[in-house]
Amino acid sequence: MKASLKTTNLTLGQLGEKYAAAYLEQLGFRLVAANFTLPVGRSRQHAVINAELDLIAYDGPTLCFVEVKTRASEWFATPEVNVDKRKRRQVARAAREYRRMFGVEDEPYRYDVVTVILEGISASCSQIELLKNFWREEDLRKRYWSERYYD
Repeated sequence: MKASLKTTNLTLGQLGEKYAAAYLEQLGFRLVAANFTLPVGRSRQHAVINAELDLIAYDGPTLCFVEVKTRASEWFATPEVNVDKRKRRQVARAAREYRRMFGVEDEPYRYDVVTVILEGISASCSQIELLKNFWREEDLRKRYWSERYYD
């Protein structure tokens, strides 16, 4: 039963990303990549750590790194709640590497979230929302004890 649940969740996420991509295109975004995976470092055991960027698109001249969160309902919580600080740091790290890799470090960029609510057996899209500029890299900097109390 666990395997089928996992398969269902993957299918739900993949479907949500397709709805999100189509929605962004309707809004005038130019999609560059989907599910872009790249190495961002190594673990303490020297294993390669990969990160995935759900969608990468241009909104005019601005390069957007879009995290897509899909849920079957928002009964318990809204989808964007799951874009926690750990996830934001992971996406930001991957985005920095992507910008470095393609030589677009000087281009304007931002981090967006698209939330998708799919309902029913047909998994039709009942709600989709773009949250522009959901976070900034400055918000992710680690604060140290001395900064908190003395700045």
